[in-house]
Amino acid sequence: MADGLFCDSPTGIEVCMSEMRRAVVTGMGAVTPLGLDVETTWQQLKAGANGIAPITRFDTSNYKAKLAAEVKGFDPKQYFEQNDILRTDLYAQYAVAAAEQAAAESGIEGSVEPERLSVYFGTGIGGIGSLEREHQKLMERGPRRVSALFVPMMIANMASGLIAIRHDCRGSAMPAVTACASGSNAIGEALRLIRHGYADAVITGGAEASVYGLSVAGFVNMQALSVSENPDEASLPFDRRRSGFVIGEGAVALVLEEYEHAKARGARIYGEICGYGSTCDAYHITSPHPEARGGARAMKDAMREAGYTEADRVYVNAHGTGTPTNDPVETLAIKKALGEEAASRAWVSSTKSMTGHMLGAAGAIEAMVCLMALKEGVIPPTINLKEQDEACDLNYVPGSAVRADVTLALSNSLGFGGHNACLAFRKV
Repeated sequence: MADGLFCDSPTGIEVCMSEMRRAVVTGMGAVTPLGLDVETTWQQLKAGANGIAPITRFDTSNYKAKLAAEVKGFDPKQYFEQNDILRTDLYAQYAVAAAEQAAAESGIEGSVEPERLSVYFGTGIGGIGSLEREHQKLMERGPRRVSALFVPMMIANMASGLIAIRHDCRGSAMPAVTACASGSNAIGEALRLIRHGYADAVITGGAEASVYGLSVAGFVNMQALSVSENPDEASLPFDRRRSGFVIGEGAVALVLEEYEHAKARGARIYGEICGYGSTCDAYHITSPHPEARGGARAMKDAMREAGYTEADRVYVNAHGTGTPTNDPVETLAIKKALGEEAASRAWVSSTKSMTGHMLGAAGAIEAMVCLMALKEGVIPPTINLKEQDEACDLNYVPGSAVRADVTLALSNSLGFGGHNACLAFRKV
């Protein structure tokens, strides 16, 4: 049966894409380990710059992991009054800053009724810096010293709430909290809001600020982090020397807008988000399914929505964390989704080799990378890939960026809990 949302198919769930509204990206903003805006970050990515360095936020003397990809030079006073700085966690400050940039570039405010403007913003952990700081107060000085604003500073929905308040977004304002897939799930669910007519525009993306002693200790004790002290030997996706990810931080925001609305007002369009897959491995709390069943299906769903054909020239921005299990499983997922031959022709790179793993913001910056790669015809590299693992046998663009006229860009995000998300982008 077909009722305007679904078309006849063997499974009964095939989406009738021709009857859905299209969504394009009309603004972007970034606060990352490689720059405090989109242009600087993109130029650094193309140049193969490494944003990983020794941790400065706390004393790492007693920690095995001593490196992170911290945001450098961020001044919240550019975006907040002093009193508001004291009331917001760093992750939310990053989110508000990136959203401010994206909204200003898009010019979306005033062109959409507030009730038709929504916010979906992801974070994996939320305000862990506030949690750590206020818990220390509790232990050292007693309960009366805990901030009255501790809870709103800590909770994971506050970034989306603050963005909505600042930009008068009276549609839905929600977080996506799916670990390392949070940013991609936020963007994908924002796409669905527009497709199904619940919003005309959505400010979306992801933010994280978790370079703190508590989170680093937790990750390193579960043997997830690299303990290398050399920034060029720490984040090593697809390399046989890899031993864990490097924690990163920051935020990237995108303004998604209904295509006809954007075209009518003459908005600048970066590209179209034309596919989204969201699945769960239903297998293990941290390990991916060894047969890549969830990751491959998320990719296939996004590719089907995007109208993938064998004639497409594909770029995959891989999740590519540099952990022992992720990289070969993701390689398998790419092969299963594209097919062996098409996978061998695709360009695949992990920008986490430069930004570290930005957790809830990872999917957002990698969506930005896909859009810029399509726009400029440049694939950013996987830096420091010198000893490629035999189990990872695709073209991972080692060392230096390459020029490639791609027609379809895919961004993979695979999170703890078995969460998988894939976003698909095309030029308009």
